[in-house]
Amino acid sequence: MQYIDNIIFLILLIAGFGLFAKSLQKIYRNIRLGREINRSDRKAERWETMATVAMGQSKMGKRPVAGILHLFVYVGFVIINIELIEIIVDGVFGTHRFLASILGDTFYSFFTATLEVLALLVIIGVVIFFIRRNFYGVKRLNMKELFGWPKNDANWILVIEFALMVAFFSMNASESVLQARNAEGFHHIGSFPVSEMLFVPFLNVFSFDNGFLIFVERSAWWFHFVGILFFMNYLYYSKHLHIILAFPSTWFANLDKKGKFNNLDSVTKEIKLMMDPNADPYAAPAEGDAAEAPSKFGAEDIFDLNQVQLLNAYSCTECGRCTSVCPANITGKKLSPRLILMKTRDRLEEVGRNIDKNGKFVDDGKKLLNDYITKEELWACTTCNACTEACPVLLDPLSIIFEMRRFLVMEQSAAPQELNLMMTNVENNAAPWQYNQADRLNWANEN
Repeated sequence: MQYIDNIIFLILLIAGFGLFAKSLQKIYRNIRLGREINRSDRKAERWETMATVAMGQSKMGKRPVAGILHLFVYVGFVIINIELIEIIVDGVFGTHRFLASILGDTFYSFFTATLEVLALLVIIGVVIFFIRRNFYGVKRLNMKELFGWPKNDANWILVIEFALMVAFFSMNASESVLQARNAEGFHHIGSFPVSEMLFVPFLNVFSFDNGFLIFVERSAWWFHFVGILFFMNYLYYSKHLHIILAFPSTWFANLDKKGKFNNLDSVTKEIKLMMDPNADPYAAPAEGDAAEAPSKFGAEDIFDLNQVQLLNAYSCTECGRCTSVCPANITGKKLSPRLILMKTRDRLEEVGRNIDKNGKFVDDGKKLLNDYITKEELWACTTCNACTEACPVLLDPLSIIFEMRRFLVMEQSAAPQELNLMMTNVENNAAPWQYNQADRLNWANEN
């Protein structure tokens, strides 16, 4: 029976990481539903981009207050959870503050003191974020598209992070008092400046006995451990999945000029064939030839988008920076770049549940186009690239809009009348204006 705690800990550890791995596997499978795209070029530039944008938070600095607070929460939460290594070793082998024996008393004291300062910064950050999101009235955080689950999800994450930090301080404060009393099993290791300043006085006022303090210390330790496992598995259902996916998203980001319209190989080769006087237009393409026309031009559903675009949908932080700078949205139009990514993720998850249920995708009569994203939203876009420039993790909602527009034009001939008129003029007059080519220079004779 003396090992019951270790056995329970090991079961929770295996179950927690097992469920997390299963969630990641499902995300990977869903992303693989998209078309393959080669983003393996310019590797040095990609590593640098990931390091500066995902790790270094370089784009967050454009809004200094939010950027600094986010840095507190991000750096603090990540570094504090390095302590998870110590918790795992202590939980499996029944040790207590295992890292002290590895780092030595002096460095371990520095380590624990640093964690306490970071934990305090995390608490300050999440409290301000909670107030800012719910009471301060930041427009991009209070739009209709965030009502319901998205808003609740953001708040729950803040509450979870706050609770984990309070548990962390409760554990350290109880241990500090027990060490001061020379309680059995608690040696004078570590330094807890914040706990001793803010929490220990509270414990001393009530003169709790050692038994109760040990109960508080152990309860906080278990709560911290189980809370981390819960947080880790909650990420799959949360916008905070970007904590993990921001890294591959920035690595696979489009490094070309933003908004550059890509040409389809099949169309390019068809045009070259038409312009080649020696080519046989009736010759069948060789097996595996890229000149063979794709099954569909543009994107109607998530299967038609590329894998990076689907990764972007999972990586969206829902911060709304893209929507807040979108001229279409600002002028009251229906388009919200943030919502484009959110709806793409919703459709991707729906398709994933379909596959889970049936073993393969069974047509459900729905499409990303019309059922999730409307034509009105797509044609409201001015292609100004403000959304892609504003995104703190280099996501590209504009590329999804491009592909869905391409489908409407090339597959359904469903462009607005103004565009159809322009394209007809280009075809007939080699210019977007409705003038005969022979009359194009008449303006020069007017003076």
